[in-house]
Amino acid sequence: MDIDEVSFGNAIVLYPDGRLDQDTADLFQKRLLKAVSSGRDGVVVDFSKIPYISSVGLRAIMIAAKQSKAGNVSLSVAALPPVVNEIFEISRFSYVVTIFENLKDAVGALSDDALTAFNAG
Repeated sequence: MDIDEVSFGNAIVLYPDGRLDQDTADLFQKRLLKAVSSGRDGVVVDFSKIPYISSVGLRAIMIAAKQSKAGNVSLSVAALPPVVNEIFEISRFSYVVTIFENLKDAVGALSDDALTAFNAG
């Protein structure tokens, strides 16, 4: 799994690419926890290139959501493919993290500065 990271204002966007399963969940969790603890206002994970997420991938998100709440950092996900969206719905993960239809809306929900930087980039 490749995970790119881009900052927009005081927001971090992670761009993972590949299946989020037993083989990749540790790497994803480490990168996500690092982003959440970076001192930024919010973290968005762009799921557009994640074709599948397993229970260990959901666990990584759950752990990061707990850390984000403790640190008063917003954590959200965006652009979920239909299969991943269905997994989020069935597991009721909309109660764990905020889900946005697209990345622009997710970044815009964090701050005007983040949205301006996103639009400029």
